[in-house]
Amino acid sequence: MVVPITAVTDTQEAAAEPRKRSQAEAGALARRMLAKVKVARPLSIRGYSHRRFQPRWAHHKGRCDAREVVLARDGRGVRRNAACHPVKGRWYSPYDGKWLKSEKQVDVDHVVPLAYAWRSGASRWSQARRRAFANDLTRPELIVVSHSANIAKSGQGPQSWRPQRRAYWCRYATSWITVKHHYRLFVTRREKVALLNMLRTCRG
Repeated sequence: MVVPITAVTDTQEAAAEPRKRSQAEAGALARRMLAKVKVARPLSIRGYSHRRFQPRWAHHKGRCDAREVVLARDGRGVRRNAACHPVKGRWYSPYDGKWLKSEKQVDVDHVVPLAYAWRSGASRWSQARRRAFANDLTRPELIVVSHSANIAKSGQGPQSWRPQRRAYWCRYATSWITVKHHYRLFVTRREKVALLNMLRTCRG
């Protein structure tokens, strides 16, 4: 069972009922959190692999692992087999606005990619902390997206890649900042500028 790291007040506020908060309010909160995040140069990718975050999909509910929980949570009409694997459903990919009818067409994306987190400070964590990060269902770190969008994003940060749908930039930036703030991961100068530019789309 993943034990979440104790959150700070701003992170709890950001995670609580995000759909009931206006984009302007979410953007203002994200700016306050971003101001508290350390700015530093990226660390080396040396030593990184998915194994450093294993098990990347830890079990949360009986036979269901984190990926299967997110697929059921974010999908519509999802039906699972006895092993908890989705066999039917529809999923919306907020990155590119696609509706997908097959589990084979979607991925569960880490908003802050594991490789990017590694270079932002996760390389200095314990294995247990990295495991908690990779399987965190209490923050907006895990979402369902199209396989094609996930491949295009890969391990890039917001200074290099942004969702195809500009309408999702506010949510993407606030999610990214919430995760980095909670886990005390630093940002680069270019990353911070990109996030602030995306927060300008938080209106109304």
